[in-house]
Amino acid sequence: MKPEDLGYNPTLEKFREEQNLKDFETGRVIAEHKERYIVKTSTGEYEAEITGNIRFTAQSREDFPAVGDWVALNVYDSEFAIIHKLFPRYSVIKRQGAGHTGEVQIIATNVDVAFLVQAVDRDFNLNRLERYLTICHASKVSPVILLTKTDLANKHRVAEILESIEQRIKNIPVIAVSSETQDGYKELKQVIEKGKTYCLLGSSGVGKSTLLNNLSGKFLMRTDSISQSTNKGRHVTSHRELIVLESGGILVDNPGMREVGIADNSSGLETTFDKIIRHSQNCKFKDCTHKNEVGCSVINAVENGEIDKKSYENYLKLEREKAHYESTIEERRKKEKEFGKVFKNYKKDMKKNKF
Repeated sequence: MKPEDLGYNPTLEKFREEQNLKDFETGRVIAEHKERYIVKTSTGEYEAEITGNIRFTAQSREDFPAVGDWVALNVYDSEFAIIHKLFPRYSVIKRQGAGHTGEVQIIATNVDVAFLVQAVDRDFNLNRLERYLTICHASKVSPVILLTKTDLANKHRVAEILESIEQRIKNIPVIAVSSETQDGYKELKQVIEKGKTYCLLGSSGVGKSTLLNNLSGKFLMRTDSISQSTNKGRHVTSHRELIVLESGGILVDNPGMREVGIADNSSGLETTFDKIIRHSQNCKFKDCTHKNEVGCSVINAVENGEIDKKSYENYLKLEREKAHYESTIEERRKKEKEFGKVFKNYKKDMKKNKF
């Protein structure tokens, strides 16, 4: 397999030359298992670890390799390699970790398109779709909404869901598929281009592993039935993995996500809720919170039906999460800065005591 088949491009090659990495092999992380990585190169697949330097200079978990990353590595034998350098990422899909501690979890890197997967029979939720869209916009990844299991709902229900998306979410492609009847798969396959990287985002049980099996034409991921007692999907995929499809597209499968906390300090929310942002320009007060202020253009638009009320409520909820995330990050940086000063003074004192 050539590096280009994994998405390698001239920009990455330029970085390799500038950083004098010609003595290393170049590969892409295709799986991660608790800081052990499977890296695919033109010569094979290798289990790899990072150098101590990468570990000790990392500012956070974001500085560690993730599925989708390009890396420079030394291969020592057929089973083991050491990662020495990470290549720059052009996109990072990330979320706030469980518990909203401010710790960020990377879902995948260097992704071009994210398929936002929801099942029409039980999983469909517009609020969650807007949450996923915010993550995509913040990550500079193009979203495509993918509705699955259309064979388990009648045509009226599917049409109702499509209409609700159209009314609330604008200018985002929507594809409805059935893995049983293969409806929609032709349209889905036309979206996937050779050399581009795609990611599946969705809850457990929405059919991501079945999608992957059908798109690849192979049995790659074990699938499971819906739990009869909870009516929830059983957790099948337990780790992230990158797979090259026969069509040439590159697909990242992910575990089902129960929590999708946004880690957005960019313009993700503004892009997802652009109608609210446009109306906010006409608010009487520049620092309007759009909650109860007199002269709030957003509230007026909600009351007269220009802005969907549920979308507005979801925006306020996500805005609170974003504010909490940013304050948590700021607090952590402040503590790290204070610790840095204490450590610096300690080193000075130690140096003085030597003489």
